[in-house]
Amino acid sequence: MFLLVYVDDILITGNDDDAISKFLHQLNQTFTLKHLGSTNHFLGIRIQHQQDKYFLSQESYATSIIQQANLANCNSAANPSCTKLPAEASTESSSLSDPVTYRKITGALQYLTITRPDIAYAVNTLSQHMHDPQLSHFFLLKRLIRYIKGTVNFGLPINKSSLNLNTYSDADWASDPITHKSTSGYCTFLGKMLVSWTIKKQTMVSRTSTESEYMALAAATADTIWLKRLLSKFFIPHNKPVDLHCDNTSAIALAINPVFHGRTKHVEIDHRFVREHISKNHLRLVPIKAEDQIADIFTKPLTTSRFKQLRDKLTISSDPFV
Repeated sequence: MFLLVYVDDILITGNDDDAISKFLHQLNQTFTLKHLGSTNHFLGIRIQHQQDKYFLSQESYATSIIQQANLANCNSAANPSCTKLPAEASTESSSLSDPVTYRKITGALQYLTITRPDIAYAVNTLSQHMHDPQLSHFFLLKRLIRYIKGTVNFGLPINKSSLNLNTYSDADWASDPITHKSTSGYCTFLGKMLVSWTIKKQTMVSRTSTESEYMALAAATADTIWLKRLLSKFFIPHNKPVDLHCDNTSAIALAINPVFHGRTKHVEIDHRFVREHISKNHLRLVPIKAEDQIADIFTKPLTTSRFKQLRDKLTISSDPFV
């Protein structure tokens, strides 16, 4: 039996209905509880289920954000980001021109990424300019909301599959035009289910693309090892090495090579960390083609066709129960 507790909201699950009922009865003798039956909503997340299929979505929450931005009647967009800002980005948007509104909506969008990793990169980019949003940022926020308008019923499916972990790691070198810091992106699948993803600007400026990729590898390794230990808490052993997919051959060569060169001393800590887990068979670095790198969606704006291709690989889809 497992309990997920968030303040005064509790989810209980297990493989013995009688034991769960007995436990709830014991809790009721100590605390005042309200049993809501089978789960359909939790912390604003809608949970639909049918046999071995689940679907997590935040359609109501997404709709409230669209209404808050006064864009309920806007045309939808096919891509949450754009690779090049059009000329119209320099003109002020009347509905989102207030910095307070920008901060409020961008903050609200961060919670929407719980079930919408397809907008995670766009939200991360907007969140970096909360202190002083420019007209281009207002344009990008409006574009993101237009994308959400057209995909308001999208969410994260959970289907019965294998319990093998697979991680994808990527980095966009010196992507920030001001600080020249790189962006790390990685995601982990449990079987065919997406269970973890992260987009983060790296804390240090990388001198080479290999270094930025290696910093992303180190972060992905830490997250993967944590997930592996979490699975063990659920009595799900993961004895074989986790496949960590990387599309940078130099970073892979550096990780596998036990000889550490002086010219790469500035990444020595990350090198030792990744090498240790490789040598212990906790993970295995697997080369992957750039076009097959799923984590690419977390590191940079993409063309619409490329974005949709990777969104499908993330398994993000519309509500299958409609």
